[in-house]
Amino acid sequence: MTVPGVGIIGLGNMGGALAANLVDAGLAVVAHDALGPERAPEGSTYVASVAEVARRAGVVVFSLPDGKASEQVARELLAAEGRCARHVVDTSTVGVTAARTIGALLGEGGVGYVDAPVSGGPAGARARTLAVMYAGSRDACAEVEPVLAGLSDRRFRVGERPGMAQALKLANNFLSATALAATSEAVAFGRSVGLDLETMLTVLDSASGRNTATSDKFPNHVLTGRYASGFSNSLMTKDVQLYLNAVGEQGGPSWIGAVTAGVWERFADAEPGADFTRIYPFVEGS
Repeated sequence: MTVPGVGIIGLGNMGGALAANLVDAGLAVVAHDALGPERAPEGSTYVASVAEVARRAGVVVFSLPDGKASEQVARELLAAEGRCARHVVDTSTVGVTAARTIGALLGEGGVGYVDAPVSGGPAGARARTLAVMYAGSRDACAEVEPVLAGLSDRRFRVGERPGMAQALKLANNFLSATALAATSEAVAFGRSVGLDLETMLTVLDSASGRNTATSDKFPNHVLTGRYASGFSNSLMTKDVQLYLNAVGEQGGPSWIGAVTAGVWERFADAEPGADFTRIYPFVEGS
């Protein structure tokens, strides 16, 4: 199946990497970002407005910071005169309720919505190992399959209704946030009794405490002092709060969730916008 053109709106750390992947996949990419053209990848065509993207692309990818931004862009897309866009693939983490709202809004305007949050960070996007979780009607998912394939080699259809992929993404980020915070606390304890950081990571990553913090975040960012994952503590705090909100709406348990949210809120308040891997020095110094 061919796509008349692919648009992408939002060229931040993740959006820029996704746009480059779409270009590399041989798709004709029209890109827009509110801050200007600097992050538009080579091979894409930058345009100055959401409306222009809507006129030039059959499928539009959103890579935006939150549900409010996604809903605003959806409204601008629907209002565009001469609109070509017929489907939206929303890779943003917006939450379950927002995905349902945006999906209904676009549906009323005749635009199919595929809820498609991603996990793996900008590095995962560049390596095409990013996990794309997507949910939408069978027809909508089939129509946007060439675009999903352009985003990453790892794609998982998880349901038929907008919000289902968001639920899985929020569960994933809650686990990631908890693992990183808990590992930071455990490593700070080990260091306090004189254990070597590299030795600790080698053992933990070979034992039952292994998780994405011991296998990736600590070796690649804490041990090296890079702290450059491309994902901020503010965004992680937002995602954990979205998770708590969604759990509350379902009436589920959130004992650990509440504790995890508290840790991330304190970190984001103390160092707003810091790379989320810097939670280790924050915890160690607390």
